[in-house]
Amino acid sequence: MTDQAVDTDGARLSERAPEEARFVGRTRELKELRADIERAGLDTLSGRKAPRARVLLIAGRPGSGRTALAEELVRQVADRYGGGTLRARLSDPDGTPVPTERTARDLLDALGLPAPAGAAEDDLTAALREALADRRVLLLLDDAAAAEQVDALLPDAPQCLVVAVSGGPLTGIADVRPCTLGGLDTKSALELLSRCTGSVRITVDPRAAEKLVEVCGSQPAALALAGGWLAARPTAAVADLAKHLHAESDEGTPLSRVLRLAHASLSVPAARMLRLLSLAPAGLVDPHTASALAGCSVNGARTTLDDFVALGLLRAVGSPLPQYEVPGCLQPLLRALADTRDRPAELQLARARMLERTVRLLQSCRAITETDSPPARQKLLGMPRSLRFPSPRAAEEWLRACRPALLASVRLAVADGELDTLARRLMSQLVRAMVAHFGTREAAPDLYGVHGLVLDVAERRGLPREKAAALLNLGDLDARTGRTTEALARYRAALDAGREANDPYATGRAMESVGGAHLELGDYDRAADWYGRALAQRLAREERAEAARLYGRIAAAHTYAGRYGEALRNWRAAVAGYRKNGDVAAQARALSELARVQEYAGRPAESLRTCQEAVEWARRAEDVRLQAALQLRLADTLEHLGDPVAARLHRGAAERLLGEDPRESAPAPGPGAGAPGPEAVGPAPAAAGPATEAVGPETGAAEPQSRVPKAEHGANTYEIRSTPAED
Repeated sequence: MTDQAVDTDGARLSERAPEEARFVGRTRELKELRADIERAGLDTLSGRKAPRARVLLIAGRPGSGRTALAEELVRQVADRYGGGTLRARLSDPDGTPVPTERTARDLLDALGLPAPAGAAEDDLTAALREALADRRVLLLLDDAAAAEQVDALLPDAPQCLVVAVSGGPLTGIADVRPCTLGGLDTKSALELLSRCTGSVRITVDPRAAEKLVEVCGSQPAALALAGGWLAARPTAAVADLAKHLHAESDEGTPLSRVLRLAHASLSVPAARMLRLLSLAPAGLVDPHTASALAGCSVNGARTTLDDFVALGLLRAVGSPLPQYEVPGCLQPLLRALADTRDRPAELQLARARMLERTVRLLQSCRAITETDSPPARQKLLGMPRSLRFPSPRAAEEWLRACRPALLASVRLAVADGELDTLARRLMSQLVRAMVAHFGTREAAPDLYGVHGLVLDVAERRGLPREKAAALLNLGDLDARTGRTTEALARYRAALDAGREANDPYATGRAMESVGGAHLELGDYDRAADWYGRALAQRLAREERAEAARLYGRIAAAHTYAGRYGEALRNWRAAVAGYRKNGDVAAQARALSELARVQEYAGRPAESLRTCQEAVEWARRAEDVRLQAALQLRLADTLEHLGDPVAARLHRGAAERLLGEDPRESAPAPGPGAGAPGPEAVGPAPAAAGPATEAVGPETGAAEPQSRVPKAEHGANTYEIRSTPAED
């Protein structure tokens, strides 16, 4: 998980608890690091201004307290950096480096600058450097695996400071100031022990305490676990623990030996749960995750997790929810314990239980937003009480707090390769929940990554329908961010996949999207051709509403190309289609577009009559905004025809409809005859609008207000439901 925070400028505040009261020792290292901040660099000595931020490196083995030292340094100097403090973790709990694209996106989001979905790594890092250019920011990069990760995120701003934490040197970064950590000094190590156990047991047997420090290698993580073991046994002496550790095998590090002892002292169910926490996505655990992994009750899981916190095996996370973090130094050790003590089939079953629980929580999270629907309400009531959310707000808070873990769950499930059915259900429910609570625009960056994973699974399993759905959704997100050429390639690939699956809905959707992409690129002939192919398919399937909308799309392409005769013919067909379907609102909008094209074609009298008819249908549809826009267009047309009195009457009607200045509240009226193109033929999207199974299509004509065609996509995503269980 990438953990970030910003302290100022209205961005997110760190949720970490203050560490001042818990930090022990490292006085010399802190003094040297603070001095390194002020020390002149090589560029300064040569008379040149430093081109980039200064980098301080804290290097040490996991468990050496390197992150704690970095946090303490940040706490001490944060007031010098008015631009705030940013934090990012550059490695996943399993040691896999976090992609720079993901880190840069999270940092931009922390600054309140969300990046476009699907943006390339270079674009995101450039945007991050630009955002930090005028800020005095402190950037903490934890658990860096390589110098390239840090270098890609370095601000081009010498007033900024970067504190990097790594296991070794970061060769390749100019003028980096390293601080390599060993063990704590004996005095600090004893103080750390006494904070856990109380001072009495340390002072009554100081030699045993010093021996325990020696056995633990003076490593803070090992000492914390040793202190937790003693704290749980008030009658045990420090010498007893030292004897137990001496009896342990010399195999491994001091931290691994103390962990084995702590693990052995737990009850069998608690020890099993501790091992299984190594499977928790992003190292984040909540009672539901632990309950599913261990197969116990949620309340029982929470009690055990709190016990682990007291023992130093977990850290509580500052969150609106009960949430815990497995320390990074313990992750590989717990995984090794699980691999040796639990059978592979048991571990896989625990993963499956965890994913199934997550799917059900996401179903509940989405269902709470659909309580107006009797089936959704009934499904929600049929869920166990422990899986229900009390309100939509509570569900949204859970979704936001668990977002890093949920996204990590998806990535791990797909990477596993053996749980693809569960992975597909998990991705489907995550997409639906995010769209329901955040909306497509806010969730777009996360959705882009999820749809990419859907595509991976579809290609791996040879599932052409799912492949088509993923490609359509990725194409829509590309089109929204102006990458129309890339979107066109995805839509063509989706068309091939839809044909392979013999799925008429996917192929029709892809044809329409290909047409929209060509329209966005200005290739109006190809746009009209592809819209025509989609229309032929809709007509063959007797999908009249879709056919009427496509007539409008074809008319839009012809209007942009200046072929007003063809445009008029298709708009009339759209009007007739909506009339047959009884869609009054869509008929009014189509008539308004027909009137516009008649005006472009130099037929103001016909445009006037059509516009008056559109006003009547808009009145029947109770569309006040469209009525006002049409009244303004009528006023313009009457002025062109030399009737200013009637024009004033229609402007007055628009004012009465809106109750205020129509120029501010209503869509602007259309241009005069001979204008270069339609104001809004609704749609000139690269995609065909919403493509979900649950959401109906667009009407084919939009309000007459936008002078430039924009890619407008549906508020939901195209989904293929493989099994009824996915709902």
